[in-house]
Amino acid sequence: MMFSDAFRYQDGAAPNSAALGTVLIGYPLGIALLLQGGWAWKAIGFLLLTLALVWSAYFIHEFAHQSIFKRAAVNTRWGVMMSWINGSCYARFGDLRRKHMRHHVERADVVTFDVQAFLLARPAWMRNAILALEWAYVPAVELLMHAVVMAMPFTAQGRAHEAKRAAAAGRRGHPRLRVAAIFAVRAAAFGLLGWLSPSALVLYALAYLVFITVLRFADCFQHTYDAYPILDDAPIPQDKLRDKAYEQGNTYSNIVGLDHPVLNMLWLNFGYHNAHHDRPAMPWHQLPAYHRKLYGERHDGQVIPVRQLLKSFHVHRVRRVLASDYGAVLPDTERGRADGFLGAVGVSFLTAI
Repeated sequence: MMFSDAFRYQDGAAPNSAALGTVLIGYPLGIALLLQGGWAWKAIGFLLLTLALVWSAYFIHEFAHQSIFKRAAVNTRWGVMMSWINGSCYARFGDLRRKHMRHHVERADVVTFDVQAFLLARPAWMRNAILALEWAYVPAVELLMHAVVMAMPFTAQGRAHEAKRAAAAGRRGHPRLRVAAIFAVRAAAFGLLGWLSPSALVLYALAYLVFITVLRFADCFQHTYDAYPILDDAPIPQDKLRDKAYEQGNTYSNIVGLDHPVLNMLWLNFGYHNAHHDRPAMPWHQLPAYHRKLYGERHDGQVIPVRQLLKSFHVHRVRRVLASDYGAVLPDTERGRADGFLGAVGVSFLTAI
């Protein structure tokens, strides 16, 4: 079988080979450049590392939809590899995929962890510390959710949930041992990096924070869905009609612009979100053309350019953490139509139990 025959779509061999190659080469090369003495090399390494982290995350999304390779098992193996690059490997790829598929099938944000209830139940000093970090643009909520994924196997609720999952999947193993082993490997790797160059470790941490911020900006303004914190497979409440019209009416495309194809590649065309929800199995490289088919050259309706969302991202960065909903988007004839769009927090597809 030819190499190109492994890809699900005939036109996918070249773009996916180039993009995956960028991740697989860019990640170690970026770290190597961080270890260099000159700050110019460190800056290049920082940018390359950040891009590799971001693209590895969006390739997890692609592999979850099985839009890259023909065989499901191959998509899974590559998804696991990407998760090791960006640190989402504490959750099983199958759980990441299952959670994200619920988002599409049930047309809601089914989240693993109720971050709002958690924060409201904590002492005021802890809640205020999280909000202060968010004010300072530190993605504290996302980091908290990653920590919860790591800690869950060590809780009674998490152990019961994992046992149920394992029985359903017919798998064996000890989830606590698995998480501990992953942590040991990654901690040793970062310890080695810090021993070789403390500045490289600091720059890696900064690249990771930028990576998380890019993902949370993209996730923040793509839906006005209802959010339901559900740990198991319980269905969401059937309190409204969530049909195709509801899905598209509550989905938004946060693109840089139709005339900025390179900039939209920052998050691997993930901003063409209405096109993605209309054809979930369509690969990333086909989304711009399909978006044009849906909306033409206009920026109206469900399209909200990034430049209009930057203000909302800034102004509401603290308020959205404890807000009861995602806010509202004004009609496209209104100025400042995104000013009341608070956005989502804690809905990353990288965090699942």
